[in-house]
Amino acid sequence: MGAVVIGGCTPPAPPPDAMARTTLQTAPADLQLLCANSAAGVAGAGAKVLPTGSRALPDGTFGVDLDAGGKKFSCVVDNNGTVRSVTPAAA
Repeated sequence: MGAVVIGGCTPPAPPPDAMARTTLQTAPADLQLLCANSAAGVAGAGAKVLPTGSRALPDGTFGVDLDAGGKKFSCVVDNNGTVRSVTPAAA
C-alpha cells in the first residue's frame, strides 16, 4: 500500500498586512492590565477582573472591556498608561 501525502489541502497563510492583529488595533497587554487593576478597586475587594476585549478609539486612546465576576466595566486608557475612566458598562 502506498502512503498518501496531504499537502495541498491547507490554504496558504494570509500576508502579514491582512492578518487580524494588524487590521484591528487592540490595546497592548500592559494597558489592558492597568485597566483591570483600576477596575478591581471599583468592582470591590476580591473581585477577579479580566480584560475581554479592546479597541483603539478615535482620540488615540484605547477602550478596554472588562469582566469582574459577571459585572461588566469599560475603561479608557491612553498610550502613557494613564487610566482616564472606569465605568460600569451599559447593558
